[in-house]
Amino acid sequence: MTRETTTAPSAFTKERIGTGTAGAPDRLHGAECRYDSRDPAAAPRATGEGRLPGRRGPQKRPTKVAVTLRYSREVLEYFKATGEGWQTRMNEALREYVERHRTA
Repeated sequence: MTRETTTAPSAFTKERIGTGTAGAPDRLHGAECRYDSRDPAAAPRATGEGRLPGRRGPQKRPTKVAVTLRYSREVLEYFKATGEGWQTRMNEALREYVERHRTA
Protein backbone atom coordinates (compact mmCIF):
# COMPACT_ATOMS: atom_id res chain seq x y z
CA MET A 1 0.00 0.00 0.00
CA THR A 2 1.39 3.36 -1.00
CA ARG A 3 0.96 6.35 1.29
CA GLU A 4 -0.03 9.65 -0.22
CA THR A 5 2.02 12.66 0.75
CA THR A 6 -0.02 15.43 2.28
CA THR A 7 0.96 19.06 2.58
CA ALA A 8 -1.27 19.77 5.60
CA PRO A 9 0.58 19.67 8.92
CA SER A 10 -0.53 17.25 11.60
CA ALA A 11 -2.93 18.58 14.21
CA PHE A 12 -0.90 16.79 16.89
CA THR A 13 2.32 18.69 17.44
CA LYS A 14 4.88 17.69 20.06
CA GLU A 15 3.76 20.57 22.26
CA ARG A 16 0.10 19.60 22.04
CA ILE A 17 0.86 15.96 22.78
CA GLY A 18 2.99 17.02 25.77
CA THR A 19 0.24 19.16 27.27
CA GLY A 20 -2.35 16.46 26.70
CA THR A 21 -0.37 13.78 28.49
CA ALA A 22 0.97 16.02 31.27
CA GLY A 23 -2.16 15.62 33.39
CA ALA A 24 -2.64 11.93 32.69
CA PRO A 25 -0.78 10.57 35.73
CA ASP A 26 -2.97 12.64 38.06
CA ARG A 27 -6.13 11.35 36.43
CA LEU A 28 -4.92 7.76 36.47
CA HIS A 29 -3.94 7.79 40.12
CA GLY A 30 -6.69 10.01 41.47
CA ALA A 31 -9.29 8.89 44.02
CA GLU A 32 -12.04 8.78 41.37
CA CYS A 33 -10.09 6.35 39.18
CA ARG A 34 -10.77 2.65 39.87
CA TYR A 35 -7.66 1.50 37.99
CA ASP A 36 -4.26 1.85 39.61
CA SER A 37 -1.53 1.36 37.03
CA ARG A 38 1.05 1.02 39.81
CA ASP A 39 -0.71 -2.12 41.12
CA PRO A 40 0.68 -5.17 39.27
CA ALA A 41 -2.35 -7.26 40.24
CA ALA A 42 -4.65 -4.81 38.45
CA ALA A 43 -3.08 -5.40 35.04
CA PRO A 44 -3.98 -8.72 33.35
CA ARG A 45 -0.65 -8.86 31.50
CA ALA A 46 1.34 -8.48 34.71
CA THR A 47 -0.28 -11.55 36.25
CA GLY A 48 -0.36 -13.61 33.05
CA GLU A 49 -4.16 -13.72 33.11
CA GLY A 50 -6.48 -12.42 30.43
CA ARG A 51 -5.70 -12.26 26.76
CA LEU A 52 -3.68 -10.15 24.40
CA PRO A 53 -5.43 -8.01 21.79
CA GLY A 54 -6.33 -10.08 18.74
CA ARG A 55 -6.13 -13.37 20.63
CA ARG A 56 -9.06 -15.50 21.75
CA GLY A 57 -9.38 -16.20 25.41
CA PRO A 58 -9.88 -19.68 26.82
CA GLN A 59 -13.22 -21.25 25.94
CA LYS A 60 -15.61 -22.07 28.76
CA ARG A 61 -16.32 -25.45 27.22
CA PRO A 62 -14.07 -26.43 24.31
CA THR A 63 -16.49 -28.07 21.90
CA LYS A 64 -14.39 -28.48 18.77
CA VAL A 65 -11.03 -29.97 17.89
CA ALA A 66 -8.73 -28.56 15.20
CA VAL A 67 -7.70 -31.16 12.60
CA THR A 68 -6.36 -31.19 9.06
CA LEU A 69 -8.54 -32.96 6.50
CA ARG A 70 -8.41 -33.50 2.76
CA TYR A 71 -11.76 -33.35 0.93
CA SER A 72 -12.52 -34.03 -2.70
CA ARG A 73 -12.64 -30.93 -4.85
CA GLU A 74 -16.36 -31.43 -5.63
CA VAL A 75 -17.36 -31.58 -1.95
CA LEU A 76 -15.33 -28.51 -1.05
CA GLU A 77 -16.60 -26.50 -4.04
CA TYR A 78 -20.20 -27.42 -3.18
CA PHE A 79 -19.98 -26.17 0.39
CA LYS A 80 -17.96 -23.05 -0.47
CA ALA A 81 -20.54 -22.16 -3.14
CA THR A 82 -23.20 -21.97 -0.42
CA GLY A 83 -21.55 -18.78 0.86
CA GLU A 84 -20.36 -17.56 4.21
CA GLY A 85 -20.74 -20.13 6.98
CA TRP A 86 -19.93 -23.07 4.71
CA GLN A 87 -17.73 -24.68 7.36
CA THR A 88 -20.58 -24.65 9.88
CA ARG A 89 -22.92 -26.20 7.30
CA MET A 90 -20.33 -28.85 6.52
CA ASN A 91 -20.07 -29.65 10.23
CA GLU A 92 -23.88 -29.89 10.48
CA ALA A 93 -24.01 -32.27 7.49
CA LEU A 94 -21.39 -34.52 9.07
CA ARG A 95 -23.20 -34.38 12.42
CA GLU A 96 -26.47 -35.46 10.74
CA TYR A 97 -24.60 -38.36 9.11
CA VAL A 98 -23.24 -39.45 12.48
CA GLU A 99 -26.70 -39.25 14.10
CA ARG A 100 -28.31 -41.35 11.36
CA HIS A 101 -25.63 -44.03 11.48
CA ARG A 102 -25.24 -44.11 15.25
CA THR A 103 -28.91 -45.02 15.89
CA ALA A 104 -29.10 -47.56 13.03
